[in-house]
Amino acid sequence: MATSTVSAVVATPREGRFNKNAARRVRAAGKIPAVVYGAGQAAVAVTVDPRIITKILHSDTGHNTIFDLDVTGSVTAKAMIVDWQNEPIKGALLHIDLKRIAMDKAMRVSVPVQLIGIPVGVKTQGGILEHVLREVEIECLPADIPSHLDADVSLLEINQAIHVSDLPHSGSIKFLDDEGLTVAHVALIKEEVVAVEEVVVEPTEPEVAKKGKGEAEGVAEAKPDAKAEAKPDAKADAKKK
Repeated sequence: MATSTVSAVVATPREGRFNKNAARRVRAAGKIPAVVYGAGQAAVAVTVDPRIITKILHSDTGHNTIFDLDVTGSVTAKAMIVDWQNEPIKGALLHIDLKRIAMDKAMRVSVPVQLIGIPVGVKTQGGILEHVLREVEIECLPADIPSHLDADVSLLEINQAIHVSDLPHSGSIKFLDDEGLTVAHVALIKEEVVAVEEVVVEPTEPEVAKKGKGEAEGVAEAKPDAKAEAKPDAKADAKKK
């Protein structure tokens, strides 16, 4: 049963405009804005003490905790936290939704699954335990809401699993998730071997060196031609003299 660690939550109705500036003023005064609805009654904008709400959320039953909600000017009713917003950096509460509940009517809630024991497949077979489904959705009366559901995984071997059907069942709780869904299983750790392809680069003669060699050969071939052309000119000059 989701029993409360808090006797009651006192809520004060808000008046005026309900905008961002108004919400900032509420927080500056040490409270947080909230809304109360459900049980066929009109929604009411209120303010509550964030310390009390934080204490509830951090309790064993968490957001499934049932507590007395005392709204000033109204009759005390049973309620639960159904939604909340936190400041992304510091984590401070910004806003919460509270729902009045009827203790004689079944309701849908999500309950955490807690794994018990160390699997055989982890102890002796080199496997790893993977927690796949951390919450299950159930339907039951408010008084029958469990704080969590235990799943004994100590007998699991490699490639074995615990399913929703293996969780503790009772006549007071109806599971809404598929009974065949995997809650946890033991998998084999696979070593990944990355193959490195060796690339052999053959040395090549730089293009500049080839070009220089060709130019040198061109110069060597040009020298005999120059001498051959020079000889006839020299004889012709001698005859003229």
